[in-house]
Amino acid sequence: MNINFEQLRKDIINYYEGAFFVGGFGAAIFDISKIYNASNEELINIANELNININNYIIKNRHK
Repeated sequence: MNINFEQLRKDIINYYEGAFFVGGFGAAIFDISKIYNASNEELINIANELNININNYIIKNRHK
């Protein structure tokens, strides 16, 4: 299964940046640095914690 990890990383970062502006900025700053350094497996775990649907990030092969 091929997953677009860069898009997943960006979306998780955007999620936490939104948390920063809502008022939970201390935790958001910590989590963003964790996300920048996260492995692919860690990104999947974070996405699961946030209830992000990994299926939205599967790269589909296009056959002609």
